[in-house]
Amino acid sequence: MGVKLTVNQLNEAWIASGDKVTDFNDQINMALNDDNFSAEAMSELKNKRDNEKVRRDALREQLVEAQAEQVVNMREDEKVPLNKSETELKDKFVKDFVNMVRNPMAFMNTVSSNTDNGSDGNDSAAGLTIPQDIRTAINTLVRQYDSLQQYVRVENVTTLSGSRVYEKWTDVTPLKVMDAEDGEIPDLDNPRLTIIKYLIKRYAGIITATNTLLKDTAENILAWLSSWIAKKVVVTRNQAIIAVMQAVPKKPTIANFDDVIDMANTSVDPAILSTSFFLTNVSGCNALHKVKDATGNYLLQPDPSQPQRMLIQGKQVVMVADRWLPSGGTASAPLYPLYYGDISQAITLFDRENMSLLPTNIGAGAFETDTTKIRVIDRFDVKATDSEALVAGSFTAIADQVGNFKTTAPAAG
Repeated sequence: MGVKLTVNQLNEAWIASGDKVTDFNDQINMALNDDNFSAEAMSELKNKRDNEKVRRDALREQLVEAQAEQVVNMREDEKVPLNKSETELKDKFVKDFVNMVRNPMAFMNTVSSNTDNGSDGNDSAAGLTIPQDIRTAINTLVRQYDSLQQYVRVENVTTLSGSRVYEKWTDVTPLKVMDAEDGEIPDLDNPRLTIIKYLIKRYAGIITATNTLLKDTAENILAWLSSWIAKKVVVTRNQAIIAVMQAVPKKPTIANFDDVIDMANTSVDPAILSTSFFLTNVSGCNALHKVKDATGNYLLQPDPSQPQRMLIQGKQVVMVADRWLPSGGTASAPLYPLYYGDISQAITLFDRENMSLLPTNIGAGAFETDTTKIRVIDRFDVKATDSEALVAGSFTAIADQVGNFKTTAPAAG
């Protein structure tokens, strides 16, 4: 029975495999320029290169799965103690952070002298990079807020730009049946596929550090820094996700009880009904709570297994704070949002996973206030992947369901 690889081991294996692919490509280029070119040797090199590419991509997929599992399973009372190297890395980060804040000019000079480090264009001279363990703590805090990121698909990427191929649920076609063992496998319906291109954007903010902060313990410094960054990440990424959610083509206006039922039953492909749910803000959920059917029962019903969770037609209703998911319209006629579908199918967040910090005690008003300003940069992009997997409805008021009961006059006696 094989030994399960850790996240770090998977990451190292993925990088090593990528290096091998690069080496094979170099060998192929050299062979093409060799006067003693051999078709047999070229074919062997290509086979080795292609096999290694498949292994590299498989390692990458496994790494992403392992990272996701690691974050999801992490609980405050279940954290595995850091090993020696991880503890040293965290301590070094805190030490570097304090030194960076105390001596920003010296730190910036150090950064400038190390710009030729092979990093991607916009990442050079980015400042102090936040290590994985600290990012995990930040991600744990992010989940405690009303983060919409938990509902979309998150793909960790290592490049500033790239593309992915997606297929809408409504366009998915079955594989072809093969009558003969040696029959030729036909092409799939490639025109139905959609290429989504991402371009990592930089999102920056500034925090003010006081002198008393630097006299605190390492743990308190990390807690303060992680909490502040987590809040910024939530607000920034929520805003980007909402912008994509609002751009989906289906935008029904909800006016009565049956419109909500129609949305639940007919607005998305049946293939994703099992993973679909409603999403609205606090004000919208409050309005939905008051809607009744023809017999006087409320539209929203508590989940028998979790009474605090509300359901419509058996589908969960997720409630997000108004400040993260604001209503439209006016104060007298608000337009509440009501989304329905599988957001993970509809939207993908491409995460560069390269947060960084950079200080100054001169610019951004730091000189005038005798403080240090710290810039944090987050790198990601959000793209719509399947516009038919999500519906963006809205409502101002939803009328109760009208009863159609008929009374029968008693028989003459």
